Amino acid sequence: MNSSKPFSIFYKLLSLLSVVRGYNVLVLVIAQYLAALFIFSPSKSLRIVVLDYKLFFIVLASVFVVSAGYIINNFYDVKADRINRPIKARLDQYVSQKTKLQIYFLFNFLGFLFGWFISWRAALFFGVYIFAIWLYSHKLKKHPFIGLVSASVLTISPFFAIFVYYKNFSKIIFVHATFLFFVLLLRQLIKDLGNLRGAVANNYSTYPVKYGERKTRKLGIFFILLTFFPTYILVNYPSVGYMKYYFLVSIIALVFIGYFLWKSNLKRHYVLLHNILKLMLLAGILSLLFIDPSILVERVIDKLN
Repeated sequence: MNSSKPFSIFYKLLSLLSVVRGYNVLVLVIAQYLAALFIFSPSKSLRIVVLDYKLFFIVLASVFVVSAGYIINNFYDVKADRINRPIKARLDQYVSQKTKLQIYFLFNFLGFLFGWFISWRAALFFGVYIFAIWLYSHKLKKHPFIGLVSASVLTISPFFAIFVYYKNFSKIIFVHATFLFFVLLLRQLIKDLGNLRGAVANNYSTYPVKYGERKTRKLGIFFILLTFFPTYILVNYPSVGYMKYYFLVSIIALVFIGYFLWKSNLKRHYVLLHNILKLMLLAGILSLLFIDPSILVERVIDKLN
């Protein structure tokens, strides 16, 4: 038996997890379930939400389709990633381009199939979502503003499936989504600043490539200012509960990001700001627990009984 074979399999699995951004996919699953529990269906018991097979299929379909999206994005960005993320690019090479494409089609098929298990409308949604991700990776990301907006829309889209499933059309959800959208726009813009060299080498006309770093930093600060409006509404909305403290801290963090965004012009600074925004988004997901902690306590007690 070849002793190196287990290590080869291990590296290939690690490489696949890197390609599909395993961490991001795990965060997506947590975010979808917490959103279902505390935003879209706060009146339902923990048991009903967790054991809802249709919700499970929505989450599963999202996992496969989003993972496939990361694969096709990685497939098209091989040259750029060698410049922007050389360590990750070397790890990603343990899975061949041919294998990546095979897994891409398999994951999209499974995502569509799980959508079909819910309804033909869900299947249609995920079918359109699959096409939109491919279109973004192949065409849209190469254009300045369209690429920026479409990346943020695609990131928030999996929550739209849950939103429609629960038919919860309250205004506060739209305000929360607006805040999230502006933060995602800012994150994508800073990510493009950090990936400037790779974009130039790959002939991508991203916003920083077309309009320069100074104008891009100005646009980033404009996005930060836009987040103040939904934040003000959310902080003063009673049903947000203790999560209002997250939004207050977020404003402080965004002011800090705006200051350093204006002052910085080095890749390591952009990477730092991008990581701060990722932590901020993760904290926002976890802070959903604080909308009303008593709800969680009551649900746990109900489950134990």
